[in-house]
Amino acid sequence: MDIELLPLASFIFVTIYTPGPNNLSSASMGICYGYKRTLSYLLGIASGFYIVMMLSGWLSTYLIKNFPSLEQALRIIGALYILWLAWQTLQASYTSEVQDIPQFGFLKGFFLQILNLKVIFFGLTLYNSFLVNKIDTLLGLFISALIFSIFSFSSTSLWALFGAAIRKYLTKPRVTQVINIALALLLVLAAIDLSNILKWFK
Repeated sequence: MDIELLPLASFIFVTIYTPGPNNLSSASMGICYGYKRTLSYLLGIASGFYIVMMLSGWLSTYLIKNFPSLEQALRIIGALYILWLAWQTLQASYTSEVQDIPQFGFLKGFFLQILNLKVIFFGLTLYNSFLVNKIDTLLGLFISALIFSIFSFSSTSLWALFGAAIRKYLTKPRVTQVINIALALLLVLAAIDLSNILKWFK
């Protein structure tokens, strides 16, 4: 299988392991609840990621060529969902008593992927640009989607563990506020970028 490994690896690393809605919300969850209680959310992310990768393998060229108007609609829907996550992050508390704080579970992690344009376009670009005509069997598609989902799970786990590690230091309300604002702003920036709204003002 003739695949350019270095460009492929670079694309996967930069897209999956850098800050984005998945990683930032996982870090916030890790801070609030610790890694074990965040695991359901991380598994939801990985499962949704797998579904998106599978669909991308089948539909990468079809959607872009036949439904170009769908792109902006998906951008807006995904951006709105990410903004909702930013609002939840902004209200998070990192005290030891977190039972009454809304917690992201499996389904929220799953649907974040379905509506996350970063993941959708990652999958479309991955299969359409790097793996086109390279994975031509159903088994190959299953395996490749599983591998990319494992990468995604390892990334969100690293970010969640980082959040859990610093949780004990976040006892001051001012520090909590700064962390919440920083994470929420990064999510807002991700939503703005995904929505393509800045192009409307050019």
